[in-house]
Amino acid sequence: MIRPMPEIAQIKRIFEAALLGAGQPLSLAQLAALFDEHDAPSHEDLARALDELQEDATGRGVELAEVGSGFRYQVREDVHPWVSRLWTERQTRYSRALLETLALIAYRQPITRAEIEQIRGVGVASSIVKTLEEREWVRVVGYRDLPGKPALLGTTKAFLDYFNLKSLDQLPPLSEIREIEEIDPELALGTGPHPVPPDEPCDDDEIDTHGDTPHPGHSTPAASLDQPNDAPAEETMRDDTPEPAA
Repeated sequence: MIRPMPEIAQIKRIFEAALLGAGQPLSLAQLAALFDEHDAPSHEDLARALDELQEDATGRGVELAEVGSGFRYQVREDVHPWVSRLWTERQTRYSRALLETLALIAYRQPITRAEIEQIRGVGVASSIVKTLEEREWVRVVGYRDLPGKPALLGTTKAFLDYFNLKSLDQLPPLSEIREIEEIDPELALGTGPHPVPPDEPCDDDEIDTHGDTPHPGHSTPAASLDQPNDAPAEETMRDDTPEPAA
């Protein structure tokens, strides 16, 4: 027996329940997969249902937001200070060096560790890259066509989700970023390699974040990098690795 296609109101109820029950963002394809081929709504109806759910949340303490991995319900920024008291995990503290490294990867990707060191003027500790990879904010997206095949780093959809971004296009313009001190934008890849001192931990440079809980409207840390990455070397992308999140 062929069931009739659900009405918009029913689609909304299904979407709302799925988004609340999933505990993670759901893409439009995942939401569409909730229906079988016999009663699958049209793409227009799916999009309309999501639009109406977003409108229904107007004025409420939660909102339906689209981030890198899909759609999710999240706490609105204006009520976050109160709701955050429910979360008892210790706030994670990230060093300025880690946030500067993350900013360089976000704005200059794909980029190698050596290029980050050239820009910052200091070495990048292995623990920084390891932390970013463990948080699943950064991953290897390919290898630069240079001796040693240095790994190219790029951001992930988890990075977009955490910082409440739909795509990298939503990163704030570099000219508007003032959270982190300006660093030298020069990237002199034409010169030979030279040793750079490693980052030293400094408690004064540590910056609080909100642990594993995404903070709606949480600003993305970045540095003032006004010059483009014009490295002449070719890049070899891994065949089994999708493009960096955009």
